[in-house]
Amino acid sequence: MSALSGLLIADFSRVLAGPYATMLLADLGADVVKVERPDVGDDTRSWGPPYADGEATYFLAVNRNKRSIALDLQDPADRETARALVARADVLVENFRPGTMDRLGLGYDAARELNPGLVYCSITGFGTGEGADLPGYDLIAQAVGGLMSVTGDGATKAGVALVDVVTGLHAALGVLAALRHRETSGEGQRVEVTLLGSLLSALVNQSSAYVAAGVVPKAMGNRHPSIVPYEVFGTADRPMVIAAGNDRQFRTLCAVLGRPDLAEDDRYATNAGRVAARETLVAELSDALARRTADEWFTALTEAGVPCGPINDLAAAFDLAAALGLSPAVDVDGVGQIANPVRLDATPAEYRLRPPALGQDDAWVREILGR
Repeated sequence: MSALSGLLIADFSRVLAGPYATMLLADLGADVVKVERPDVGDDTRSWGPPYADGEATYFLAVNRNKRSIALDLQDPADRETARALVARADVLVENFRPGTMDRLGLGYDAARELNPGLVYCSITGFGTGEGADLPGYDLIAQAVGGLMSVTGDGATKAGVALVDVVTGLHAALGVLAALRHRETSGEGQRVEVTLLGSLLSALVNQSSAYVAAGVVPKAMGNRHPSIVPYEVFGTADRPMVIAAGNDRQFRTLCAVLGRPDLAEDDRYATNAGRVAARETLVAELSDALARRTADEWFTALTEAGVPCGPINDLAAAFDLAAALGLSPAVDVDGVGQIANPVRLDATPAEYRLRPPALGQDDAWVREILGR
């Protein structure tokens, strides 16, 4: 039996943050019913190319292990079916604009009347107060939430909708905590997660620099504000990263590079000194690294215990994960899927269902609802 077997999740979310959260819960055994608009479905069904056999890979990425029912929530009959689903569910997840579910008669207060034990998770961009009218797009959150100010050389977004992903993780964590509370109290509750709040939390040391010390971090490209060397270096053929996080690793790095004198230099003896003398030290290290290839340095430095690695594309990244025995991809009824990264000995993730066609489970859902 899976960890979340027996749980029914009514998934009114679309695009990324909500669907990612519900897929993670589905992998752990929950039955997820994805409510979609008739004829159109989740926006990501049309977000291509790329496609796999005519299906958008974006949609395929976050919707396995779910069942789809197409409901027009403006239609009274379909809305009653949605209410029946809410009354039957253990968890509801939604990421409409604030107020939308209330106007549909499916808001938290109405849902609680139907189902007092319901865990009701709302995902918004900027909350339900003053930020209710701000659009909850990942790119907007990256911009106004500070991530772009510290990424790359400034005004650079992450290469994936990272804020949505982090928010989905927080949503799944909040749902699990609320379910645990329900086990002991019998009470459901509201779980609220925002893109902005999740991003500020995920900025960890950068946010802490501001909150605790009043320091406003700036973009430093691939460099770390507090550790040197911890960045991208060129080699004889392609770039690699080196992350020497302590004095011992730095001394080992210098020895492998054939420059033990750098570790003996008073300017570089401590991390604080290396941060202060960053430019001169990086120039010395760059000269030494230019003598061999990235793969040669990766082998030599890794064997010596210095954290490093070549900059891989995704194909090489998946190859590495496979070579390390991490099984990064799975096949679910002929659809390639990214494996759930959580490993549980007793109740591992399961891949029961491929991402559904729009409305394919209408009959199944209506049967369990007695409709």
